[in-house]
Amino acid sequence: MRERRVSLVWAGFVAAALVSVVLVLRREDRLSDLHIYYGAVADLRAGHPLYSYVAENGGPFTYPPFAALVLWPITLAAEPVVQVFWLLTTCAAVVAVAVPVGNTLVPGRSRRPLVVAAVALVLMLSAPVQSNLRFGQVSIFVVLLALLDAMGVVPPRLRGVLVGVASAIKLTPLLFVVYFLAARRYRDAARAMATFLACAGLAAAVLPAESWTYWAGTVAQTRRIGNLASLGNQSVHGMLLRLGVDETSLPLLWVALVAVICAVALLRARQLAAQGRPGHAAVLVGCATVAASPVSWTHHQVWPVLAAMLLIGTSGVARKVAGVALLIAMTASLGVVLDAVSLRPGVQFLFENARALGVVALCLTGFGGVAVAAARTRRSGSTGRAWLRVGVAVAATVAFFAVQPLPAGADPTFKAYALDDVVNPRYFFVCRSAAACASFGTGAPVTFGTRREKTKVRVNGVVSASVARLEYYSAPGGSPRVIPLLTAYPGTRVFSFRSATMTHGRLVAYGTDGRPISVFDDELAAAFRPGSR
Repeated sequence: MRERRVSLVWAGFVAAALVSVVLVLRREDRLSDLHIYYGAVADLRAGHPLYSYVAENGGPFTYPPFAALVLWPITLAAEPVVQVFWLLTTCAAVVAVAVPVGNTLVPGRSRRPLVVAAVALVLMLSAPVQSNLRFGQVSIFVVLLALLDAMGVVPPRLRGVLVGVASAIKLTPLLFVVYFLAARRYRDAARAMATFLACAGLAAAVLPAESWTYWAGTVAQTRRIGNLASLGNQSVHGMLLRLGVDETSLPLLWVALVAVICAVALLRARQLAAQGRPGHAAVLVGCATVAASPVSWTHHQVWPVLAAMLLIGTSGVARKVAGVALLIAMTASLGVVLDAVSLRPGVQFLFENARALGVVALCLTGFGGVAVAAARTRRSGSTGRAWLRVGVAVAATVAFFAVQPLPAGADPTFKAYALDDVVNPRYFFVCRSAAACASFGTGAPVTFGTRREKTKVRVNGVVSASVARLEYYSAPGGSPRVIPLLTAYPGTRVFSFRSATMTHGRLVAYGTDGRPISVFDDELAAAFRPGSR
């Protein structure tokens, strides 16, 4: 019976993997990040600068030069062949991650095969793994290297090497070096740093110009990676951007929060390692990298999925509930799913940032801290009280956010278009000539139209001579974005911008005296009502 269950779960994993691969291959924009890797390395082989490459979708190569050396072999085959190989290898990496995590969940050997299969299936269905498949990302491989090393799965003499290699490909695993030091694994820390420096040195020897470009400036240019305020960036930095923190306060506040979060997470990870729970310690440090990195896109967030399963697999009502909540957040986009019921901006902020908030909570409490209420209840022998405490905690959290004047989304995919973009009819759709724009403008200060797409809403319009400035607010409490007024045609000024949500949006036009002359909010919210186009 047990073998049949294992076979059924593995069959479910294979089915989920095949369906995912087929759906990815059917997309027009499939494996867009892999396309960037392939194009950048091919361009490099042709003698062009690595960091000057820009793909058709506008994406540049953002990893250290050593990553280009690791990716070098993919250009030896045709890109369609590489795509299929990459997808299959990603599925294999999911299984490789599931094995040590499953072993951590179940110490006994009898249930391990079933648990490993279940972990692999849940991972495959999670948003981070699906994002890895969709974009053709390296993140799952980086997680695998750091996990195996931090858990001590590799031979003792090689421990630290995989973290060093992973860090040379993507910088965030360098936090594991600090963890090795905190856990008194000094030799592992030394091997990790030596490997990292050796990989960087090899890249410098082979690609000296690219190495100088990267380490002398490109490494700090986070804006090359995309709009960091978008909901996909579930790091502390991204959440602060969505809060509307001003640019002068942001760096100091971010550094302070990250320092506290990482310090607490590393201390707790050291305690877990000392208690003989290296798997929990490694996953906790991985979650700290997600919280601390300036950019933590969905495909980076494999660690919180592993943490959710470890929480579910432990004793205590509070931990299990926390694990289920985190797993739900890592599988579905709560901000999108619950948008219709989260009428308060603060509650919407809670849903939209559930992953980031969950990771921060995990880093600050560890795998044991969230079970304080359950532990007290076990001593008293009342499971009912545990559920009551959990319910009160959830209600208090929702109530706290409900009264906060926080911005809902803060323009997660906001972009205002410039004069060079006017030629694109997708961005400028209400009028396409001087005569058309003149007739579209009705004499009102602002006349605009909206176009709803699957993941965003576009606003395009015309302003009269009475308008001196146009600003867009994503929600109450958010900072405004100035919308450029473009003289695209003689005697006519137009504008265009996009945002993921306009449920709480407000467009304000100001006159030459600095006072608002027109305000539009219901008109923007109407773009999200059923039947709107």
